[in-house]
Amino acid sequence: METSEIKPSDFDYLKVIGKGSFGKVLLARHRKQGGYYAVKVLQKQTIVKRKEQKHVMAERSVLLKGLKHPFLVGLHFSFQTPNTLYFVLDYVNGGELFYHLQREGSFPEHRSAFYTAEMAMALGYLHSLDIVYRDLKPENILLDSEGHVMLADFGLCKEGVAVGGIMHTFCGTPEYLAPEVLQCHPYSRAVDWWGLGAVLFEMLYGLPPFYSRSKAKMFNNILHAPLKLHSSISLAARSLLGGLLERDVSKRLGGSRDLVELQEHPFFASINWDDLMDRKVRPPFIPEVTGPCDIRYIDPAFTLQPVPTSVNERCQAGEASETFPGFSFMSPIAAQL
Repeated sequence: METSEIKPSDFDYLKVIGKGSFGKVLLARHRKQGGYYAVKVLQKQTIVKRKEQKHVMAERSVLLKGLKHPFLVGLHFSFQTPNTLYFVLDYVNGGELFYHLQREGSFPEHRSAFYTAEMAMALGYLHSLDIVYRDLKPENILLDSEGHVMLADFGLCKEGVAVGGIMHTFCGTPEYLAPEVLQCHPYSRAVDWWGLGAVLFEMLYGLPPFYSRSKAKMFNNILHAPLKLHSSISLAARSLLGGLLERDVSKRLGGSRDLVELQEHPFFASINWDDLMDRKVRPPFIPEVTGPCDIRYIDPAFTLQPVPTSVNERCQAGEASETFPGFSFMSPIAAQL
């Protein structure tokens, strides 16, 4: 089965389940083999207009590597038509961490530790491939139907950042940005450990660490305000947050030995990292989903939108356009279907 033979009409598009800057994410069922996938549909015109071709190709490249990790969303197919790019991804329906946090306000420590540990393993794996994630936030952290973490959305990943490597691009989401990114200083993979600290802080306290409704004030807080760690959480949790949300990169936890430094921290004392990697640790919360079409944890703001008719472009999968050469792909597993 040649990749070029995959086309939009091979799928039934059932629901809108997400939205990005360049298009929508749809729940789709493969007509022949019946599997369910999340299909990210991107409009070429918008991407080209915003000069984002590089980000899209980086996302594809990183997705190819994610197939080998239990806590990263993997890519099964990618193909294009003259107007549109399609990423056919793992579909997970336990909801965004963002959704659960909004609903519950905050999480108890053992639950926060479990998610943080799984995220740390995913980030450590990306770092081992010289990839920096750069956009850790509750909206990009999904739960699968068993309650395990899946990192999604690799559009801001930066490849080829080896140990000691630095980057200069200003990107990411304000609440979770490391100070060195805000200041447009060169930065390293340690930005991901700051992001993890910001997400952990939000899980424990209900708001990001330096949050303010005013963006200017929030930026100022990230750069200068003291980190307030209330005693409602354990000493180990406060110590981990202090280590991750350290402005001085040379002192930040994870800054020199990456993931290993986090794994040695007392906050994770109860975690068996091998069992965690093998998905043998029982998640503290198990989504009550009855099957793939159960979308109760997906925001109705998405699911109530109509599926765009344009996704079913009746043309054959596109001749590779100049802008996106080499975009099409099929995973070896998918090829056997």
